[in-house]
Amino acid sequence: MLNRKQLQRYSRQIMLSQVGEAGQEKLAQARVMIIGLGGLGSPAALYLAAAGVGEIHLVDGDQVEISNLQRQILYKTNHRDKDKAQVAAQQLTAANPEIRLHAHARMADEPWLRSQLPSIDLVLDCTDNLAIRHTVNRLCREFRRPAIMASVRGFSGQLVSFDFSSDPSPCYACLFPPQESEEAVENCSTAGVMGPALGVVGSMQALEAIRWILGLPLASRGRLQLFEAETLELRSLQLQRDNDCPVCGAEGR
Repeated sequence: MLNRKQLQRYSRQIMLSQVGEAGQEKLAQARVMIIGLGGLGSPAALYLAAAGVGEIHLVDGDQVEISNLQRQILYKTNHRDKDKAQVAAQQLTAANPEIRLHAHARMADEPWLRSQLPSIDLVLDCTDNLAIRHTVNRLCREFRRPAIMASVRGFSGQLVSFDFSSDPSPCYACLFPPQESEEAVENCSTAGVMGPALGVVGSMQALEAIRWILGLPLASRGRLQLFEAETLELRSLQLQRDNDCPVCGAEGR
């Protein structure tokens, strides 16, 4: 049952027929992990905290640098050299003190993820590290946890989500095989990126996360959403499961 303060705080989304008080209670009970608190994780975390997602785990092993501030909107100049996860938790607590925030100032390696995923409902991969992304993909499939993944290079963004509760679901390795991904590793520090493009795609991740928690259809489920910030174009490609995929194909089963 929502209290008076919660009804007031979340009144504008409770008004929506897709949410209502029952939907707001679903948000309050959800446990979400955000891996990567940079240009994508910042807007995603802000919107999920503001929406009243009850428990958010913030995972990032980096510290704030001046070059981050062009796009990572959770941080200010005085946060330089501080742990991103800790600063993010402080900023989000200030925005919404009613939710539970857990700061994990570390990288999301496989042993740690194995210990954490059983108590998580949904994972948002907001990293620019392909090795971590492939680990997240593989373990989310193993533990049957849904994953919403995104990336942005330059002006171009990508968003896709996977529902691993369904066996026929494709996975990230179907789309980007690990051996091919390793051949062309680029991130924001080497390729450059437009800040607002990250804001758009990170907000899309938050929107899809809220929709999943509410039980609404996801536009990105098994579909690669391509966003071009230079032209404001959004295209969608249906994904097919790769029978030769090392994670979910014949070899991965």
